[in-house]
Amino acid sequence: MNEPIDVDVNPAKTVASVSIPVEGNGTDSTSNAALAALREEIVPTTLGTLEDAEVAVTGETAQSKDFNDQMKTVAPLVFGFVLLFAFVLMLASFRSLVIAAKAIVLNLLSIAAAYGVLVLVFQHGWGKGLLGFEYTGGIDPFLPILLFVILFGLSMDYHVFIISRVRESYDKGMSTDEAIAHGIKTTAGVVTSAAIVMVGVFAIFATLSMMILKQFGVGLAAAILIDATIVRAILLPASMKLLGEWNWYLPTWLEWLPHLEHGSSVERDEPTEPVTAPPALGPVG
Repeated sequence: MNEPIDVDVNPAKTVASVSIPVEGNGTDSTSNAALAALREEIVPTTLGTLEDAEVAVTGETAQSKDFNDQMKTVAPLVFGFVLLFAFVLMLASFRSLVIAAKAIVLNLLSIAAAYGVLVLVFQHGWGKGLLGFEYTGGIDPFLPILLFVILFGLSMDYHVFIISRVRESYDKGMSTDEAIAHGIKTTAGVVTSAAIVMVGVFAIFATLSMMILKQFGVGLAAAILIDATIVRAILLPASMKLLGEWNWYLPTWLEWLPHLEHGSSVERDEPTEPVTAPPALGPVG
């Protein structure tokens, strides 16, 4: 800490505000060490000895540290709730433990890839010249939770759309391999078009000057691009192909789950009855 230290007291002599400049930039390890010294050593041995006195340490460093600690506390609860809720919904919708578990794993892969891109760009500086920044101070503390919730919802949207077509085809009598091929073929255009639109929109955020919006745009654009190309177009059908009939595994003790219809019709390569013309009428008379 350093000078000058300012003390402001209200006219009633009941409240005092003590302003103490600290070393560091306000959010780095040096500033956090000063904050810890204030809260754990200096305040308890000075103001903490006053009877009936209430003491609080505030300021930029304290706000940043407390916010980060709060995010670390609630993040596991948010992640756990979203994952559990999504697993239960997928299990109830498709009556398959494998489909539900695989949806969670694939979505986590997309989100982990987005986190990796954010670290490479905004902590290690890859592409900072292209994006127009020099120093970010690290990734914003609340961004991982925000990206997790948004990306999980978007990824689940893709996943349910594709799996619904596959399950619909399987329920109509196709083999698992045929159902996978049919589901991927019929949804590829919609998934690709939606991904192009979202990547384009989110990429615009990466061009903005505000660092939180820049990080938000890069994370979302990278995640959607990876999810629509590698995860949904390659890993999803490949894993279903390898698992075969195990895709539809459901323990007997879960047979009470309701049967839900997935779609109303499926294109089938079945012969149709030829249309015959009505018999010609003979001459009258």
